[in-house]
Amino acid sequence: MQLQDILYSQGFGTRRVCAGLVQQGWVFVCESQSDTQEYLPCADATAELEPEGLQLRVQGVDWPYYSKAYVLLHKPAGTECSQKPSTYPSIYTLLPAPLRQRPTKSAVQGVQAVGRLDQDTTGLLLLSDDGQFIHRMSSPKKHVPKVYQVTTKHPVDEKQISSLLAGVVLDDDPKPVKAAACEQTASHQLNLTLTEGKYHQVKRMLAAVGNRVEGLHRSRIGAMELPANLQPGEWKWLSHEDLSLLTQSS
Repeated sequence: MQLQDILYSQGFGTRRVCAGLVQQGWVFVCESQSDTQEYLPCADATAELEPEGLQLRVQGVDWPYYSKAYVLLHKPAGTECSQKPSTYPSIYTLLPAPLRQRPTKSAVQGVQAVGRLDQDTTGLLLLSDDGQFIHRMSSPKKHVPKVYQVTTKHPVDEKQISSLLAGVVLDDDPKPVKAAACEQTASHQLNLTLTEGKYHQVKRMLAAVGNRVEGLHRSRIGAMELPANLQPGEWKWLSHEDLSLLTQSS
């Protein structure tokens, strides 16, 4: 695969822009089969390279090659999961430009959020440019469990927990919606596990049992927990082990 095509696939701009980066000396490569594991300059935009395992350094920033992007973002409060936010900053501004510019089916679309979190909700948010992965993680038919740490306005009681587990009726859906699991962790806190993703679902479920959500944080998807060392606003590439934890329940 030509170097300019590799750079294009990773979101570094059009092929002409990528060729320019190479010609201006901004691109260094470290191939997986290299004995020294050193980054070496490459001035030929048409140089043929094996993309898998390739490490790039573009304008001083190290960038591993991935045919598909799978990333995790610790979503901070006060951000919207939209490319065109209405009130608050977009979560996409927290990501580097190449992730936002990755081409998808000959169009520049970038990574997309797997589902959405409300502007005041924090925690684990997945993003990818793999449509099948997005569908598998977000489809209610796949029953991927998502765990939310909920802080409530009023004390939580056993009756509320029983109702959440048995199922509550939301105003726009006659079919009861129930939690897969519900564990009280403090007088005003509980861990709620859902396998669906309806609009404002946690807030509406708590309202249906006579309580109110004061704070909401998604801590886990599938068997994968939000890394403790990932601060709000920070992101990381997902490893093969991470992807296994996410998909073992889907």
